[in-house]
Amino acid sequence: MTLAKRIIPALDVKDGQVVKGIQFLNLTTIGDPVEIAKAYQDQGADELVFLDITATFENRNIMTSVIQAVSKEVFIPLTVGGGLRTLDDIKAIFHAGADKIFLNSAAIQNPTLVQEAAQLFGNQAIVGAIDARFNAEKQFYEVYRVGGRQATGINALDWAEQLVSYGAGELLVTSMDADGTKNGYDITLYDLLTQRVNVPIIASGGAGKTDDFIDVFQQTNVDGALAASVFHYGEITIPELKTTLLKKEIPIRVK
Repeated sequence: MTLAKRIIPALDVKDGQVVKGIQFLNLTTIGDPVEIAKAYQDQGADELVFLDITATFENRNIMTSVIQAVSKEVFIPLTVGGGLRTLDDIKAIFHAGADKIFLNSAAIQNPTLVQEAAQLFGNQAIVGAIDARFNAEKQFYEVYRVGGRQATGINALDWAEQLVSYGAGELLVTSMDADGTKNGYDITLYDLLTQRVNVPIIASGGAGKTDDFIDVFQQTNVDGALAASVFHYGEITIPELKTTLLKKEIPIRVK
């Protein structure tokens, strides 16, 4: 049986509000995370990804109060990340109502955290997040950390394999080149990734039209497609998107 592909809105949160930028810059305020999350659930979103986008950069803990408020109103899976540095941080997020957490900068700095979290909470609850940008000089996709602010010199494909070996049961991979551009998902990146690792992959960055979702599902083996601005601004509605995907014989959950 073919597993249904997942449509996943992303809620980037700063100062308690949902925001959106282009290539991680020029942030615009969208609105209240609880109301937006409820609206996406009503539309038929399969999951929500919640990212506290400045927690790591500002060296502070993630906003558990916002997550608690969202989780009280939303009953689809909620994946949360940003500013998680310790097992206690992760425990607090699960206690606040998250179903899964993702680790990005902290995993690079301390891979043992991924192993410990996977052992404690199960692989299925731990998502390895990768922000990648193509390095033309070195001819590989390079991993960035601290919300896309710092290049690491790490090959993203190699890092994906390492994250899985540490216990990540899923990967959330953002193409920084595509992020916010609405020019389509980075098909090459996700095709390479799905050939390297055997865990579910969520594609993030670049969705601008319905055909972009069709392309990433038909041309790669990703399990989910994440988007923000096209959903936030009503350029694509989830019911219409799912109807179109079904017509293309792409397996999708329908309410």
